[in-house]
Amino acid sequence: MGRILVVDDEPNMRRILASNLRQDQHQIWEASGVEEAQRSLAANDFDVVITDQKMPDGEGLTVLASARENDPTLAVILLTAVATIELAVESMRSGAFDFLTKPFQPEVVRATVRRACERTRLLRENILLKDAVVRLEGTSEIYGDSPAMHEVRERIARVAPTHATVLITGETGTGKEVVARAIHRNSPRAPKPFVAVNCAAFTETLLESELFGHEKGAFTGADRQRQGLFEAAHEGTLFLDEAGEMSLAAQAKLLRVLTDGQVLRVGSTRPRRVDVRVLVATHRNLEKRVKEGQFREDLFYRLAVVPIHLPPLRDRRDDIAGLSDVFCHQVATELKMPRRRLSAEALAKLQHYRFPGNLRELKNLIERAYILSSNQEIGADDLPLGQKEAAANGNGSAHAAGLSIPFADSFDLTGVLEHAERELIVRTLTSTHGAQAEAARRMGLSRSALAYKLTKYGIRSAE
Repeated sequence: MGRILVVDDEPNMRRILASNLRQDQHQIWEASGVEEAQRSLAANDFDVVITDQKMPDGEGLTVLASARENDPTLAVILLTAVATIELAVESMRSGAFDFLTKPFQPEVVRATVRRACERTRLLRENILLKDAVVRLEGTSEIYGDSPAMHEVRERIARVAPTHATVLITGETGTGKEVVARAIHRNSPRAPKPFVAVNCAAFTETLLESELFGHEKGAFTGADRQRQGLFEAAHEGTLFLDEAGEMSLAAQAKLLRVLTDGQVLRVGSTRPRRVDVRVLVATHRNLEKRVKEGQFREDLFYRLAVVPIHLPPLRDRRDDIAGLSDVFCHQVATELKMPRRRLSAEALAKLQHYRFPGNLRELKNLIERAYILSSNQEIGADDLPLGQKEAAANGNGSAHAAGLSIPFADSFDLTGVLEHAERELIVRTLTSTHGAQAEAARRMGLSRSALAYKLTKYGIRSAE
């Protein structure tokens, strides 16, 4: 049984067709010409269209084109009193399911319509099946054939329909936010907001205000009441990136929200109820930070209901070829440039590189090659890994990367790393002539994260 639209300018022909087709329990709609058929196609869902070719206001081929534009799965059968080879070829080339001549045998029309309904059903089931596979795999954006990536996609598929809190771990640039968005997109909360915040980009006071909101006069500069991101994400998903950088005070407030679903704005005594799913990401080892007293143990166990770990790119080298192809397509689309492929030498060079910046660095390398190279094929020389490659593979000292890092028999590791980070930021800003947006892009940081680090290290534009 199907929904059938019969298009013919002759009322008797429409009645004959409708009467025959109702014997198979089909639901029938009628249209007397091209314009009426187009209106009906726009307003209703059909399984099959049967249309005459010659009508006063147009041709059946026009109905065919409109039907295919509205729904590519819709089967269209053309009827004509004057059959020609040219018309038959043109109708089939345009996507017609079948081509019948008048006068027709009722049994032939009924059999053709049954086959057309079955074809439409199969096409639509195939589309639904593909959608289900995409949901099962998590998302087509999470590429990789390694066992670790298969496990990541399987966990996304299992956890997405639930309301569980998820802890996403992995190095910088491994795609933690992509995973978070995939979970949200495949969850019941998908129609609601997805709100992301980088916890490392704010000072302690500003982060609490950003997450929980504040009342007017709560602190210096709070000249008006402000809603926090938890309230903004009500009934949706809040993604806390680099949650390992949160202060203990902010952690305590976060734990309260996760426990009782209430937020307390800075400077307020009245809690507000929110319904938010929290997804958390960090590149740090939270268990280690718990032992060091820098992260609350009760919050850690509350966040790590379902852990998902993203492996670094150097541990999934077999995926580099496929990822490079994906990024070539993305970059070509974003830059509106012709599609290019990587040469065998370029691909081999990438597969021997350790990628400290992971997926983000790979995409940046390909984007740079697209912009700076005019070759139709991206070659090894278009991928300037150079000193970074040597340093990443352990073939050089800290000075090989151009950094003046102090070294002694004993030293403060945190201070050394901060010294190196500050110097790298200054050098990058120097190379971009002070352009902070470009410097942030080169370092794989958000603009707000760079601004926070400039304040943290007291770096001024003059430097």
